[in-house]
Parts: sequence; structure tokens; C-alpha cells
Amino acid sequence: MLTFEEKLSIFESYPELTRKEVSLGRVNFHFDESKRDKSLVGYHIHPNGNGFIFGGFVKGYKKNDKGMINIREFPEEDIRLLIEKSIRSLSIEPQEELADFEAAVEETWANANLQTLLLTKEDDMWSVYAGKNLEGIFPSYNEAAAYLEEEGFTKKRY
Repeated sequence: MLTFEEKLSIFESYPELTRKEVSLGRVNFHFDESKRDKSLVGYHIHPNGNGFIFGGFVKGYKKNDKGMINIREFPEEDIRLLIEKSIRSLSIEPQEELADFEAAVEETWANANLQTLLLTKEDDMWSVYAGKNLEGIFPSYNEAAAYLEEEGFTKKRY
């Protein structure tokens, strides 16, 4: 396990991080140029050797419920790699969830008897509705459209 001083030295070698003293002799390191709501990279680096790196946007590590990765037993090269991944993840503009802003994909299909079905994209699947009743779920648009055509429906053009 690296000492407190060794861990501080690693964090301090990144000029983009700002050191902030906190209670009980612990030290935090912030990335002030963060493009996200969070700027914390190093959290509660403690004289007893404990400490955390924010990895909320980093995959492949065991994290606590705040997205923090415990680095108590990490060797220097792993700490450096994780600091760089954390900084990189905070350097990227957050992307809005496309599902929240994507225009709803809905199509009305009708048959010769003027019956209508609604084809709609829900998450990553395509659903066919007759009124409020679900008629079928398909993994792709093409499969859903093929089903509708087989049943004698054509896409309504406005």
C-alpha cells in the first residue's frame, strides 16, 4: 500500500487538479475545468492510506453508491490510470438522454376495411397497438412493418 505522501504526490503531479484540505487531515482534489456537475476526482485521501477516486462515469471498477472507487490498495500505475480516466470522463460534455428528446416514432397503419394499428418505438423495440391493446412486439422496424404488411396493412401517408 502506498503511503499518504506517495498518494498526495501522485495527485499533485496533475496540474489540472486543485488540492483542497478537508477535515481530519484528509485531502480532496478537484478538476475545476469539469464539464459536468461534479468536479471531484480525489476524495478523502487520508493519512491512514485510505482514499477514493470518482469513477461515476468510468466503467469496469467496483464503486460505492456515490460513484467512488476505493484506492487504498491500488499501486501507483493503477491510481494514475484511474485519475486520468476520471479527468477524461469529467472533460466530456454530458449528453442528454436521447430518449428524453427524441421525437416519438409513431406510425399509423390502415387496412382496406379502414381499421388502424399504431406502430411505435418504445425503448429499443417496436410495438404494434390496436387501440390500447398490444398486438405484438418486434426487435426491428423491418420485422414490425413486414408483420403489418402480411396482415394487409399499409402505412398511412399524411
